[in-house]
Amino acid sequence: MTKENLYRLVDCGILSFLDVHFAGFMEELNAHRSPELLLAAALVSAGSRQGHICLDLAALAGKPLSEDEEGAEALLCPELHRWSGVLNKCSVVGTAGDYRPLIFDNRSRLYLYRYWHYQEQLAGSIRKRVEEANQMTDLDRMKQGLDRLFPVPGEAGIDWQKVAAFAAGSGKFTVISGGPGTGKTTTVAKILALLVELAGSGTHRIALAAPTGKAAARLQEAIKKAKEIINCTDEVREAIPEQASTIHRLLGAIPKSPYFRHNEKNLLPVDVLVIDEASMVDLALMSKLVRALPDKARLILLGDKDQLASVEAGAVLGDICDTGRMHGYSDDFLEALHEVTGFAPGGAPQGQGAGGIGDCIVQLQKSYRFGADSGIGILSRAVNEGDAPLALAILQGGVHKSVEWKRLPSAKALPASIGAGVVKGFREYLKRPDLPEVFELFDRFRILCAVREGPFGVVAFNRLVERILTAHRLIDPKKTWYAGRPVLIKVNDYSLRLFNGDVGIALPDREAANDLRVFFPGSDGAVRKFHPLRLPDHETVFAMTVHKSQGSEFSEVLLILPDKEVAVLTRELVYTAITRARERIEIWGKEDIFSIALSRRIKRLSGLRDALWDT
Repeated sequence: MTKENLYRLVDCGILSFLDVHFAGFMEELNAHRSPELLLAAALVSAGSRQGHICLDLAALAGKPLSEDEEGAEALLCPELHRWSGVLNKCSVVGTAGDYRPLIFDNRSRLYLYRYWHYQEQLAGSIRKRVEEANQMTDLDRMKQGLDRLFPVPGEAGIDWQKVAAFAAGSGKFTVISGGPGTGKTTTVAKILALLVELAGSGTHRIALAAPTGKAAARLQEAIKKAKEIINCTDEVREAIPEQASTIHRLLGAIPKSPYFRHNEKNLLPVDVLVIDEASMVDLALMSKLVRALPDKARLILLGDKDQLASVEAGAVLGDICDTGRMHGYSDDFLEALHEVTGFAPGGAPQGQGAGGIGDCIVQLQKSYRFGADSGIGILSRAVNEGDAPLALAILQGGVHKSVEWKRLPSAKALPASIGAGVVKGFREYLKRPDLPEVFELFDRFRILCAVREGPFGVVAFNRLVERILTAHRLIDPKKTWYAGRPVLIKVNDYSLRLFNGDVGIALPDREAANDLRVFFPGSDGAVRKFHPLRLPDHETVFAMTVHKSQGSEFSEVLLILPDKEVAVLTRELVYTAITRARERIEIWGKEDIFSIALSRRIKRLSGLRDALWDT
C-alpha cells in the first residue's frame, strides 16, 4: 500500500486528504515504512469522521476496499495475521496501558488513542457504579414511597415506571429508555421525589441537564409540570429543581478548549444527576461528564435507545443498552423487586447469568401519547422492527388519518406539489400574533429532511419555502433578515446564553422603533431578544435535518426522503423523524428507498458494548 494507492481511495470517496496526511504522519513517526500501518492509520482516521470509535481489522482483512477500476486492480486489505503482526511491531501502536498515538486491542480493533482513552474512562466509571452495592437497604421505606408515588394502576400488568423508580432508588446508575409519550420525565420527577424522601434530612443536590439548549428547555418544562401532580410534601417538591442546563454549561465549558472546569479534580457538586436525550450525547462528552461526577452521586440517563445516535463519534446509549438484544434481570434484582412492588417481569430471559448493568436498564412499555390504535404509534413500531411492507401498508392504507405516504415528485415538480402545504403550515405564525404565541404556532409544522444538500435537502427546501411564502406575500425577503424569519442556532454561545438547537424568530420590536430583533423563548416563559448581528452561527429553519430535530416535537411533520440511496438513510433516522410528530406525519419518498432505509441500522464500531456486557 502506497500513498498513491491511498489517493485512489480518496477519489473513490473512501478516504479524505486529511486521512492520507494523518497516515503519512504516523508512518513518519514510526521511523520506517509500513504499508500495513499506512492503510490502517488512514482507515481509522476515516472511521472516526463517520462516527466510529475504532477500526475492526478482522472485518476488513483480505477484502477489497474499492471496486475494480479500469486499468487498475482492486485494493485489498492485508490478511489479519499479517496485518496485526505488523501493527504489533510498530512503535506508534500500543496496547492497553500504553501511551501511543494508536491503540490495538486483543479483539483486533484499532483506536485513535483519545477515543480509546474516552472509552476506557466511561466503561470504567459505569462498571464501578454498577458493581458497587445498592445504596438502598431499607426496602420498607422504599415500598411506602413507591406505593404513594406510583399507585396501583387500574389495569393489570407491570408498571414499568415504578420498576424504573425501584432501579434508580437501588443503585448509582440507571438508564430509563422509552419512546415518545412513555412518561420518562414524569417518571424521573417522581424518582427525584423518592430520592429526596429516602435521603431524609439535609441537602440533596440535584442537577438536570441535556445535550442541547432546546432539550434542556423541554426537560425543564416537563419537570415543572410533573412536580404539580406528584403526591409528596411541599418540602420534597421544593427540593426538586426546575432549572435545567446544557451539559456543556453544567460542566463549565472553557472557551476555545475541549476541556471543562469540572473534571476528576474538580467534581460537580451534585448528589443526583439527570441527563435527558442521552442518545444525543457522544462518547467524548459522556466520558468527561462521568469523570466529573462524585463517586457517591447517582447518574440517571433518559432517552430512546432506538433513536439516532449522536452526531459526533459513538453510539453511547445504544452500547449501554446493548440495542438489538434481549436481556433479563438477575435473580437478586427480581427477588427485591417482587418484595417491594409485587411485580415479576416476564417476556424476556430472567436470570440465566443476567445482572450487572442489565439490572440498571428499564425500558418503558406504555405510550400515553400514542394509544394501541394510533397510526403514529403503529407506524413507529413497524419502522423500529424494520418491517418495510407493513410500514408502507400503514402509510398507504388510508385507515389512519395521522399518517400518510406520497410519492416523491421530481425536483422540477416540487414547488407546485408542496406549495399549498407550506402556506397552510406556516401562515398562522407569519400573521405575527403576540409573543409567545408565535412560537407555539411555528412549532405546529416542520419539514424534516434526511440530507442537507441536493434538491431534496435542507438548504434547497429552505430556499424553496422562502420563494413560496414570498409569492403568497407572507414574507418579504428583500434582505437577509425579514419579519418572520426563523433561525436555528448552530453553536453554543455562553456569553449570550444561546445554545446549539435554540430556535428564534425575527420580528419587529416595538421598543426599537419596529426594527427587527430575533426573539427566543426563555425557559422561564419570558422572551429574550437580540440584534441579528449579535447572533452566533445560525441558519434558516423552515426545514431542518432529522438529526437537528432530536429533542424537539411538532404537531405535524413532513418528512422528505431523498430520491437516491445515501448512507445516512437508516431505520433509526426514519423512526426519529416519525416520533417528532405529536399529531400527524406525512412522508414523501420512493418505496424502494424507504425499504432500503428500514433494512439498515446504524452500526458504529466501538468496544464500549463489549466492555460493559462481556463479563
